Amino acid sequence: MSSWNPTSYDPDDFANRRHIGPSPAEMEAMLSTVGVSSLDELIDQTVPAGLRQDEPLGWEPLTEGAVIDELRRMAARNQVRTSMIGQGYYGTITPPAIQRNILENPAWYTSYTPYQPEISQGRLEALLNFQTMISDLTGLEIANASLLDEATAAAEAMNMAFAAGKRKRSRFFAADDLHPQILSVLATRARPLGMELVIGKAEELEADGLFGAIFSYPGTFGQLRDYTRWCEALHEAGALAIVAADLLALTLLKEPGAMGFDIAVGSAQRFGVPMGFGGPHAAFMACRDALKRTMPGRLVGVSKDSAGNRAYRLALQTREQHIRREKATSNVCTAQALLAVMASFYAVFHGPAGLKAIGQRVHLMAVTLAEQLRAGGAIVEPDEFFDTITVQVGVGQAGIIAAAEQRGINLRRVGRDRVGISVDETTTLETLARVLDAFGIEPAQELSQDPAIPDSLLRTSEYLTHPVFHMNRAESEMMRYMRRLSDRDLALDRAMIPLGSCTMKLNAAVEMMPITWPEFAGLHPFAPAAQAEGYQELAADLETLLCEITGYDAFSMQPNSGAQGEYAGLQAIAAYHRANDDDRSICLIPTSAHGTNPASATMAGMKVVAVKSADNGDIDLDDFAAKAEGAGDQLAAVMVTYPSTHGVFEDTIRKVCDITHAHGGQVYIDGANMNALVGLVRPGDLGGDVSHVNLHKTFAIPHGGGGPGMGPIGVKEHLRAHLPGDPSSGEEGAVSAAPLGSASILPISWAYLRLMGGQGLTQATRVAILSANYLASRLSEAYPVLYQGKGGRVAHECIVDTRIFAKHGVTVDDIAKRLIDHGFHAPTMSFPVAGTLMVEPTESETLAELDRFVAAMLDIAREADEVASGRVAANESPLRRAPHTVEDLVADWDRPYSREQGCFPPGAFRIDKYWPPVGRVDNAYGDRHLVCSCPPWEPATE
Repeated sequence: MSSWNPTSYDPDDFANRRHIGPSPAEMEAMLSTVGVSSLDELIDQTVPAGLRQDEPLGWEPLTEGAVIDELRRMAARNQVRTSMIGQGYYGTITPPAIQRNILENPAWYTSYTPYQPEISQGRLEALLNFQTMISDLTGLEIANASLLDEATAAAEAMNMAFAAGKRKRSRFFAADDLHPQILSVLATRARPLGMELVIGKAEELEADGLFGAIFSYPGTFGQLRDYTRWCEALHEAGALAIVAADLLALTLLKEPGAMGFDIAVGSAQRFGVPMGFGGPHAAFMACRDALKRTMPGRLVGVSKDSAGNRAYRLALQTREQHIRREKATSNVCTAQALLAVMASFYAVFHGPAGLKAIGQRVHLMAVTLAEQLRAGGAIVEPDEFFDTITVQVGVGQAGIIAAAEQRGINLRRVGRDRVGISVDETTTLETLARVLDAFGIEPAQELSQDPAIPDSLLRTSEYLTHPVFHMNRAESEMMRYMRRLSDRDLALDRAMIPLGSCTMKLNAAVEMMPITWPEFAGLHPFAPAAQAEGYQELAADLETLLCEITGYDAFSMQPNSGAQGEYAGLQAIAAYHRANDDDRSICLIPTSAHGTNPASATMAGMKVVAVKSADNGDIDLDDFAAKAEGAGDQLAAVMVTYPSTHGVFEDTIRKVCDITHAHGGQVYIDGANMNALVGLVRPGDLGGDVSHVNLHKTFAIPHGGGGPGMGPIGVKEHLRAHLPGDPSSGEEGAVSAAPLGSASILPISWAYLRLMGGQGLTQATRVAILSANYLASRLSEAYPVLYQGKGGRVAHECIVDTRIFAKHGVTVDDIAKRLIDHGFHAPTMSFPVAGTLMVEPTESETLAELDRFVAAMLDIAREADEVASGRVAANESPLRRAPHTVEDLVADWDRPYSREQGCFPPGAFRIDKYWPPVGRVDNAYGDRHLVCSCPPWEPATE
């Protein structure tokens, strides 16, 4: 009879099996390398004892099965009705091929922003397709690679017009038939920048004295206008004309560029992206060519590589916020890349004929409904429309809306005596029958063929003429095209992405599952509250957990990016000062801060005063105290990042907060580095009044190739009343278009927190710090490690100094590109210190992957030493020739190093090697020859 030996292994232990990569045995080896006997000892050496939180995070972890059950229970509390509310959000059909191969594919959702273009050619091509689609449909020359949502895109367009104005004007006109959430965000943005927002009827526009105006096309209640004369009047007055346009409507309607608009904005949500209770969705912006250098966000451009082959890249990168800081065109530091990719593939999938057919069907459904309502005696407006109508119902409004709800339909309440009805891609004749039944009208039997678009507004120009939109759309070909593009990229599903400050951790499959469930994906953000009780419960529980983690008293989930969180936090501070009749305007920001910090402060109407950094990278406390004293009663806020951007726990953080509060200011602690804090230090306990937390960094929402992101803000009790307001009100206070921002990705972070439990989250932080110190110890053999704390330790990231090779001609770019040959995405380059690499391994990476990265970095140092010793010229070294492509491998080889050394350096996989599709991209060529839409399919030449 065999003996029974019970195992201590728990198969449901999420912390050991999912997010925390190193095994206990691997941790022991790492601790030995670092030179400590235990993880507790390392944390004691790293995190100042006086800053540690008093109580551990208290909740117990759930198993994957239990989390799925809880999510199913909450999802069941959401009631998915047929929402015909419109107002910028519509039912759409996501082709299953796109849902499975893009949205649910880690090759697409775990990639990072394409700052390293050689390993991003797939998503860059998809984003270029998006730009081409937007440029074609709007009739404007330049489009960017998406913005956060339609309302914030409209606000960015207002800022563009303000900046472009040659005369100093402050008045901006907004048509009253814009969606309410657009008016709300415009009002919020206008105040701190000293703009006067004038809201009125389009027919009442007086162009003189304006710097710009924005109109809706179609209007929120369905109106159609040809705005040519309005555009002419604005141009005669020296102002810019902006339109918020419906992308699907533009398949049938005269394009904005043909009317004379300078800028067009809107949402690509209708192109296959679920409503998701408000997001994430890719907003678009297009403009005239003359305005391209003031356009916010990211532009994908066409360039060439070292062999002369076509290559894509982010164009005009000098506008990035970490370079321009308070002079940046915007604080936008991300996009909605994953959603823009989905929308672009939707256009490729359907092609121009398919999109037009969808638009025609939607329009004729709306016409059919209007005809039947009129036949039944209803008063329907307007006469000319695309997909939206309103019906006069008088005192029967509540009854009609209730009757429709009983039939599974949500209608829009308009004023006191009308209901609004919007038709979308999912509408059928059976849907119309239910609506008509709510009005007591006999339903239609067939689709009308009599359009309600005037001939003068029918589109006559072609669009989507590029071959990519005319490829064979058999699903086999579509599947292969999506696979080809994903194979060109390097994402987390292939290798570690050790980007400092970006926290590229695991996005566990179980956390991702709920986002495509209909109960979460199918809700309209302005559906009746009783239909969204599941979302409300989830958001409330997420708020409770985040408050416990951060030490704050309340959270707003509305900011839909980290930069939006910064802006919302500063707006809360500004509103608090106004409520106290306190006119404060100065914001102190260390020079080491993220570039979005000064950009956000400027956008919030504050004057930025820079604070020096000491030689060790800490805030120069003497300079800080002097600047605070100099600001006096004008000190509004201080923005600091903790741990510092240099990757160190500064023990002076409480002094910074105390000095700020002594002068009446408020402390904004940037939560970008929360992955070093969770379970150990609470920013609210340090003296912080407000922080944003990056759910797409610390709390497991994937980066998606540059978005989606979420940047909720936590505040102390005195700021609770100044959190972002309801966008649907149309009144000042909202910072983005939907009440819960990009609500459909909140289940990811909720699942992460509940799966890990308080103890698991704390262990994740500890292991992230261990991994960073392990890399710092190993890499210090060849590279100086900058900015260590008093115990000689770094936080969750470290800065390695590659400038030691610069005088010999080996640049940080050479090292970054050579890492591609080893199969890695480069760490963050030249931030916060030019010529260095900031490395953050996270807790998710195993020891084998960490060692593979170390092997790569040490071999690169060896190659750099060969250049420094004079044995190899910099221009002839594999560093300068990197990255090496398959074309390099098979072509004639006349290099002073072997094919083996060039293409298979240490750390590179041999069987599963990642091959970049292009050689080093020529950035200067791309800026000299700016092309931001799909070019003809032939090689680029000088």
